[in-house]
Amino acid sequence: MSNRQLEHADHLENKNTKKKGNRQISLLAHNITVPMNVGSLFRISDALGVEKIYVSGDTPIPPNNKIRKTSRSTEKYVPYETVENLVELINRLKEENYTIIALEITSDSVPLQEIQLGKTQKVCLILGSENTGVSEELLKLSDITTHIPMLGHNSSMNVATACGIAVYSLTLINN
Repeated sequence: MSNRQLEHADHLENKNTKKKGNRQISLLAHNITVPMNVGSLFRISDALGVEKIYVSGDTPIPPNNKIRKTSRSTEKYVPYETVENLVELINRLKEENYTIIALEITSDSVPLQEIQLGKTQKVCLILGSENTGVSEELLKLSDITTHIPMLGHNSSMNVATACGIAVYSLTLINN
């Protein structure tokens, strides 16, 4: 048997046998203004089993050709909801036992790998603007603020790249 690259049809045949992580994860994308980043969030969400994306502020929503092209049409499969009242959303999620985690480097943020969660703890990961990060309002509403430790000279990375790292890590923490 040779090692060969799988085709898309191979993935579709086996998708029902793949095990999803135990943790329910949602995203809150606030003021992410670049449509290609939003498309990447949909593609990451589809790949890693994110249950829902909440979009707010200046974040563009489907239908949008730039989102569709980058997402490879995964916006058709990942549920999303436009949110006007962030306080109401976060309070509702907390009532549903979600831990609200902001992905932002702050004076109080903890490294992503140090977060302690229960095996089935539900999470809503907040992602902020490409330019200004997670807003003060959302930081105050968060239960945890976390960051990805950076090994190079820069202190941040693209929001979609950071989202992929964080969601992958959160699916593995205590699982």
